[in-house]
Amino acid sequence: MKSIHVIGAGIAGHEGFTPHALELIKRCELLFGAERLLGLFPDFPGEKFAIDDGSMAEMVARLQSCTGRAVVLASGDPLFFGLGRYLLRNLTGELIEFLPNVTSVQYAFAKIREPWDDSVFVSAHGRPIKDVVDRIVANDKAAVLTDEVNTPGAIGRELLSRRRSGYKAYLCENLGTAAEKIRVTDMKGLLELEAARLNVLILLKEYEDDGQQYVPTFGIPDDEFVSIKKLITKEEVRVVTLAKLKLRHDMCLWDIGAGSGSICIEADHLLPNGRIFAIERNEECRQFIKENLQKFNTRNVVLVEGDAPDCLDELPDPDCAFIGGSGGRLWDILDTVDQRLAVGGRIVLNASTLDTLTAANEYFGNAGYQVEVVTVNIARTRPLSDYKMFEAYDPVYILTAVK
Repeated sequence: MKSIHVIGAGIAGHEGFTPHALELIKRCELLFGAERLLGLFPDFPGEKFAIDDGSMAEMVARLQSCTGRAVVLASGDPLFFGLGRYLLRNLTGELIEFLPNVTSVQYAFAKIREPWDDSVFVSAHGRPIKDVVDRIVANDKAAVLTDEVNTPGAIGRELLSRRRSGYKAYLCENLGTAAEKIRVTDMKGLLELEAARLNVLILLKEYEDDGQQYVPTFGIPDDEFVSIKKLITKEEVRVVTLAKLKLRHDMCLWDIGAGSGSICIEADHLLPNGRIFAIERNEECRQFIKENLQKFNTRNVVLVEGDAPDCLDELPDPDCAFIGGSGGRLWDILDTVDQRLAVGGRIVLNASTLDTLTAANEYFGNAGYQVEVVTVNIARTRPLSDYKMFEAYDPVYILTAVK
């Protein structure tokens, strides 16, 4: 009878297998695994098949055609950054049974005496280092499976370039072997260490570099941003604008006419798994955006240089768009966004003049959008004055259009 068991090998080697796992291996006719795992069973009487990255497709073909019992050996838990995902994508799931073991990450946390249920787990294998470090900086505790390119040193270098040196690093190497070693250092020290090929990097945040921690809530004070004074969306208007966008964690947002970047910086906290594109044509504004992105340690914001809509072609389709400035090309921008936006997508536009409001409202009416307009009038008390006098700001029209 055909069966496929994917069995995890723990840190302890042969001694780490359960009696049930050993019995399944003993009774199978075809044994797959990396060379070092097959080496744990030198007396196996059936056929052995060594696998690596280049032979995965051949392994799947053999598993599809075999009619007897087969076992695939994997490291730790096959469904934790292992080959389990690949097998489930390419074979009928009902045919496969998994027997997990202790992972190198579990073992590493046990060795450093640190709870791991609140950690994020990141595999750097074949991924851009920016994506790897984006995941790290979004969390206080991270376990990273590195590769030959995204080494512990390369990860430390990227963190330092983002002014994120406040991590304690545990470099856990050759776990479970005679060469096992755990070294404790900081980000600068990580650059000087030559890591073994088999390693787990654990990073624990101890402090913020600049001594400030910006809480991810609505309404960062305007004074926290560097900007051209008239080109920043005021704090209260920003809160209403973000609410009207109705952002979900994995959306793609276009911020057209980003100004100081205040909208996309606050949106970054609301889109931990999303993508944000800050489009700005003004060079002075772009410099301010770069400073603000670094100051607030944004993870998912990409600055796009150019005139909208000409520079939008290469961007992924948006789930929603915010338009803070149009450079006199409002209808062209709206046409482009409309062509790329899915049904149900939202466009939020802030207008400070009736001309912009009227033009946008006319466009959306012709295009069949559902439109709502909110007028926001803000008055703040003047600081450092003898009397509590209010200073009024120009009204802003927040137009929300749903396709």
